Amino acid sequence: MSLDGVVDSPGGGPGEDHRSGGWVVKDIEFSPEAFSLKGEELADTTALMFGRRSYEAFAPTWRDSEDHAPYRDLPKYVVSTGLAEDALVDGWGPTTVLRSTDDVAALKRGEGGAIFIHGSAELARRLSEAGLIDRYHLLVFPVLLGAGKSLFDQADRDKQLLRLRDSATYPNGIVKLIYDVTR
Repeated sequence: MSLDGVVDSPGGGPGEDHRSGGWVVKDIEFSPEAFSLKGEELADTTALMFGRRSYEAFAPTWRDSEDHAPYRDLPKYVVSTGLAEDALVDGWGPTTVLRSTDDVAALKRGEGGAIFIHGSAELARRLSEAGLIDRYHLLVFPVLLGAGKSLFDQADRDKQLLRLRDSATYPNGIVKLIYDVTR
């Protein structure tokens, strides 16, 4: 995410309707250390969760990508009221469509471990508003964009306190922040 809270896919793409789309790849020097957060997350991940648009973007690409091979067999959940079961991508592990925030809450009450949301800013906002996010893993990039999708809702709502679990800074200016949600 940018310092002012904009989240985009690294190379730009559909839904990034601002003039700076693709800023991660175009403007920030690559630092493998900064992106090691993804490997750290994977060690704790027992399942992946997506909104419909992120699932439709990631599934066909990640299914065949060697860089994303460790995700192949993980259970996946897609939160969508409109995605048809027959639209799920074959060969990318078990995938379940959840139709509501209540379905996500029921899943969270189950016995599974950490479920990571990739992309899906709108889904993350909805789940945060419902009190269903336990931890934020953020890479904050040294750029101000002023426009784009925000991970956090701008509505006036109850404050939510966070506790810093881990942080790191990298030579290219990226800051890793991992916060636990306090309840």
